[in-house]
Amino acid sequence: MQLKKVVAALGASAALVSGMVLGGTGTAVADPGCPSLYVVAIPGTWETGRDKEPGPGMLAGVTNNLPRSAKVDYVTYSATAFPWEGEVYGNSKKEAVNAARGLIGDMARACGATQIALVGYSQGADAAGDLAADIGTGLGVVPPERIAGVGLISDPRRSPTDVQVGPVAGGAGAGGPRVGGFGWISDRTRTICAVDDLYCATATDDFITRFAGFLAMSSEANVANMGRYQQEAGSIINDLMAHGGVPTLQGQLSESANEQRVKDLERFYSSQAHTLYGSYRVDGGKSAVRWMHDWIAGMA
Repeated sequence: MQLKKVVAALGASAALVSGMVLGGTGTAVADPGCPSLYVVAIPGTWETGRDKEPGPGMLAGVTNNLPRSAKVDYVTYSATAFPWEGEVYGNSKKEAVNAARGLIGDMARACGATQIALVGYSQGADAAGDLAADIGTGLGVVPPERIAGVGLISDPRRSPTDVQVGPVAGGAGAGGPRVGGFGWISDRTRTICAVDDLYCATATDDFITRFAGFLAMSSEANVANMGRYQQEAGSIINDLMAHGGVPTLQGQLSESANEQRVKDLERFYSSQAHTLYGSYRVDGGKSAVRWMHDWIAGMA
């Protein structure tokens, strides 16, 4: 196996990965001066940045014109993917998680009866999902019962067991499913993934993309997460062994396989499947964005 083939294949898949929210209803009885629902929205890669004003991007149609009893805040973070942009993907996502955690903590302390919703797109869905997983497993800034819902659009860590809205996408997110899932808020979490969106619908047997996704997700290199990294890498390796082991990986690194991968990526980018959620039809013929808006509005 030639090193340059490995680098080329991982590079192509990493380019895919780098470009890289809600259940429950009811009306919260908020304290005077507090919203009934607090929505924390996390935009996707390149939709915001440290030197930019918080921008809605894809999520504009989700958060615009919610009931007056709802308050929305957008998270500002690096929203980058490559080192030459300022931050690697893992560090950029960590910024988003920390910023969203801070917003939620501040609101929870100020308004004890306000319910909280998280919504994210692409890298923002990755961050929102990670934060939701912490909360749902009892490790978050608020108890699970404070979460009204979590909405994820094109989540790079989508699991096949997550509750999907719309046509069922195959495989899982390019970064691999979250270990432990969403815990106590699984029933209040919804994910939308277009069937042709490779960020959130990577085939189980596409090990080059899965390894590249793992490298992107672990680029933060947080020692506290080493146990999780080991579990996630072990999951990929176990699946690889079940699909033929090293010979299978070698086949995916062949010259012809690399050429086909480039063609597949070109087809994916030209399809714009990752950016068409404003028109992608899901439940009841609504667009993904409209469905998510209506769901969150019902919680306010």
